[in-house]
Amino acid sequence: MAVKLNQLLKFPIKYLPAITALITLFSLPVKAATFLVTDRTTFGGNDELDWVSLGKVFQFNPITNEISGLLPNSFSATSQGGLGLDVDIAPTNNPLITKPFVFQTLPPPGIRTNFAQGDYVLFGGIDVTGFGPNASFPTDGNGGPFTITFDKPVFGAGTQIAVDDRFTFDAFVSAYDINNNLLGTFSAQGTSSLLLDNSALFLGVRSDEANISRLVFSSSFPQQGLAINKVSIIGVPEPASTLAILIFGVSGGVLKLRQRIRVSTASK
Repeated sequence: MAVKLNQLLKFPIKYLPAITALITLFSLPVKAATFLVTDRTTFGGNDELDWVSLGKVFQFNPITNEISGLLPNSFSATSQGGLGLDVDIAPTNNPLITKPFVFQTLPPPGIRTNFAQGDYVLFGGIDVTGFGPNASFPTDGNGGPFTITFDKPVFGAGTQIAVDDRFTFDAFVSAYDINNNLLGTFSAQGTSSLLLDNSALFLGVRSDEANISRLVFSSSFPQQGLAINKVSIIGVPEPASTLAILIFGVSGGVLKLRQRIRVSTASK
């Protein structure tokens, strides 16, 4: 027997959250798609991690040859939106290569790159002889890989990437879920220069669902220093906020429909 419209409109509002949840559940795709994005402007991030938030910036004193602001190979960070991340940079066996560090890319006498001027860059490390007058080219460095693990799975994340002293290179990123299952591995060709023109390759991974728990970045030149700038993240909204929006939207639609029917009935 068909349900009358008036009976539907009298359906208790308290059941709407359960109905909304069921609709959402049955509309989920059978298998999520994971894909590469190479343009930050179309990536659609709603959160980010800027490396300056770590509170340590590289400093080199050419008079004393002292270096400060180095980081451990494994450390934790927090995004602007409060998401926790663990960063692991694979150590190198070369004792002359420094620990990782963050530097701000600037015109001379600053460190020039092809990230945007003023960007804070996470760098794997460099052979200390590269600061001297007899530095070799290309200078040895730590090319990682760089692993970023999220406290909560996300829809996507990505960063711009460059390799020290290599004009062209292949960059790689692999995405894993919370059970360490490989979601996909992607690659693209990048370039490095000293132009400060924001031309560094953006390498991002997106998914249809929030299932990305870990990203691993590397390049075709692991013997040269790997560098990445801020990380753009597509995080997950708080469940309570999302549910409240859904409930408000559905219940509001029902109330408006009731009002229209009442007005229509009264005018007859």
